[in-house]
Amino acid sequence: MLYDKITLNPREILEKDFSIDTRGYRPQEVDKFLDIVIRDYTNFIEIIKKREAENNTLVEENLRLKQENRVLKENVDIVKSIDTQPTNVDMLRRLSKLEKIIYGEEK
Repeated sequence: MLYDKITLNPREILEKDFSIDTRGYRPQEVDKFLDIVIRDYTNFIEIIKKREAENNTLVEENLRLKQENRVLKENVDIVKSIDTQPTNVDMLRRLSKLEKIIYGEEK
């Protein structure tokens, strides 16, 4: 995806030959400069690959968290929709616990 916008790669820069003219540049200076450019290109490609991997990881984590958030919201909605009035069974259980606390448990 990003590589479509990059015209050269380090290998193409390394293998590029320039024609020599009588008023041309010094080949040693050009070679030194191109060595720097090749090193930078190599570093840029490594940085881009790392960033793409990090980006993919973050996208996956974001999707997972969105799904988890949806599930939690559904659970909250379910809990809110449940009738909060205590039933007779709940009242009997509470009463039984209170009796055990007050009178002690029979063994």
